[in-house]
Amino acid sequence: MQPVTEYKDYREYLLDYYRERKRSSAFTWREFAKLAGFASGAHLKLVCDGKMRLREEGAKKTAQAMNLSAFEQEYFVLMVRYERAKTDLEKKKCFEEMQALCEANRVKILGSELYSYYETWKHSVVRELAVAMPGAKPSEIAKACKPPISAADVSESLYFLVKSGLLTRDIKGNYHQTNQSLSSGRLNVVAVAVHSLLRQMGEFALEALDKLPISERNFSGITMGVSAEGYAKIVEELAQCRKRIVSIVTEDKNVEKVCRLNMQLFPLTENICNGTSVRGPKIN
Repeated sequence: MQPVTEYKDYREYLLDYYRERKRSSAFTWREFAKLAGFASGAHLKLVCDGKMRLREEGAKKTAQAMNLSAFEQEYFVLMVRYERAKTDLEKKKCFEEMQALCEANRVKILGSELYSYYETWKHSVVRELAVAMPGAKPSEIAKACKPPISAADVSESLYFLVKSGLLTRDIKGNYHQTNQSLSSGRLNVVAVAVHSLLRQMGEFALEALDKLPISERNFSGITMGVSAEGYAKIVEELAQCRKRIVSIVTEDKNVEKVCRLNMQLFPLTENICNGTSVRGPKIN
């Protein structure tokens, strides 16, 4: 089995543990539950099926039943606590505990680099500017940012980007992206940081609406009534649009500035139970 720190979901780890035991013995869900001290023999099976959730005390007993080391037990309990957290702030605090625990035990945590990358807008902008401004000093890159940041911020970001493998530096001191496009993927832990980044970029968008002339920004929107099927088609169309934009950016070698594109689709009403909807999109 992979180490517990390489899992993003405690249920996946439980299921892999059970399957591993099952391969070499007549191990059953009932036996697993009994070892963990649960009265119901189907408890852990229902947890893995997503029909029940582990509580923290149950997580501790389950980790002990799996004979995990003290460090692994603590990490497993934090995974359960993370999954039960209701707000981004709670999830962020829990993930930072997981990071600190792994660092103290010199273990790499899955998704930690991307989590840090998406936690602030500075990394994504510096990652683009460092390549577009070969030979530029941190102070010069800092002045090119909107809003401006300090040279120390740029230096810290460059160090992080190189250390995380998101940038490389050649013998001339110029930076190169290891991958031109970067996706947050499906890591649950990264999602919390992405939410933070989206909020920051949303605030910048409001500032741009007020401060930039129309020639330097493009804002538009549609208010529309849609069905569930129509909504799904729109989401897919937006996904394809993003892919086409990434292709354009990939082929564009003459970078003159770094831009941000926000794509947002969200409801303005509750579901209309009688099935009626407003036809005809309204352009705003």
